[in-house]
Amino acid sequence: MYVGITGGIGSGKTTVADLFAENFSEAGAVVVHADELAHQVLAVGSPLIPEVARAFGVELVDDAGVLNRRALGNIVFASPSKLKVLESLVHPEVARLARLARDQAPSGSVVFYDVPLLVEKNMHEQFDQILVVESPMDLRRERLIRRGLTLDEIDGRVGAQATDLERRAIADFVIVNDAGLDRLADQVRNVWAALSA
Repeated sequence: MYVGITGGIGSGKTTVADLFAENFSEAGAVVVHADELAHQVLAVGSPLIPEVARAFGVELVDDAGVLNRRALGNIVFASPSKLKVLESLVHPEVARLARLARDQAPSGSVVFYDVPLLVEKNMHEQFDQILVVESPMDLRRERLIRRGLTLDEIDGRVGAQATDLERRAIADFVIVNDAGLDRLADQVRNVWAALSA
């Protein structure tokens, strides 16, 4: 089974995915994070780094070949056209690695793909089930500020994503992350029980 996990930035989708991995890996849960794959394809030595530098400025890459991801984020989230250019470079390779991870999972696994842009990229038909993680915007902002983002950066990223209503429209399951880790874990267990039934 292939399950997409999505939600807005700061909603807690990665925490939810990690709870599946921590609690149910022995029962067959396999978790793949799109953000980790995106970091991998933009790591030092990646053939995409020179392409990103050409598209967005050589000053984004230091002498050691390290990409300044925050500066790149500030550029692309301020410009829908630039965001599309970056996505056209990165997303095909991320998608290839995700397919590879899914195909390499043991037979009978439930593969969870934690992917922020599931709705925006019309990926819903790739999945057997879709789990949406929601959280009130004030909580999301608090989490993102703790991560070091400014309010302008948060607004840019939120504005580039689908709304909760758009995500909910394709959801098979919705987890509301607004009441602490214990409540979140309870909801994860309920979803696992439903998927395993």
